[in-house]
Amino acid sequence: MIGSLRGTLLDRDASELIVEVGGLGYRVQVTPATAVGVGEVGGEVFVHVHHAVREDAQTLYGFPTVDERRVFETLIGTHGVGPALGLAILSVHDPAGLRAVLAADDVAALCLVPGVGKKTAARLLVELKSRLDLPEVDLTASTVAALGGGAPSVRSDVRDALVNLGYGPDEIARAVADLPSEGDSSDLLREALRRLAAA
Repeated sequence: MIGSLRGTLLDRDASELIVEVGGLGYRVQVTPATAVGVGEVGGEVFVHVHHAVREDAQTLYGFPTVDERRVFETLIGTHGVGPALGLAILSVHDPAGLRAVLAADDVAALCLVPGVGKKTAARLLVELKSRLDLPEVDLTASTVAALGGGAPSVRSDVRDALVNLGYGPDEIARAVADLPSEGDSSDLLREALRRLAAA
């Protein structure tokens, strides 16, 4: 697996670099900011690489820092996020900005990413908080505060949170049908959102 490339920048556009290493030209998918920031055509470049291998293709994704590569790998490990959406998210929010968005529960900021609507943004907020290195955020408390009060069980908390996120009664009924009535509300909400995303 390729972890990094150092070589000569032969060509670039807004989403791709061609980096020559030892006489071979590697096509590397990048964000527009990376494409602009790597340097001039003909100069030496260095990028950290995520090497994606599928049955029908091998694709290299390039990043200026290890942190950005790791955030990309976290994004594409999240349900419903492929490499194209992962790059789109990093094109709008750098790693520090993305962490700030998640810590602030800023759904609107995630909706700035092309292809991300309100429901997808809400699901990403929940899932990415548990996967990226963030300050502790009490999802249950923030959800209950937003709803104006508590609920008698964690299943009710989850149901109310899904209503607040804009899901309909039928979707909610399917998502909470066999959830336990006790446990951590945040974990159960994540499970309900996963079910809704898979439906």
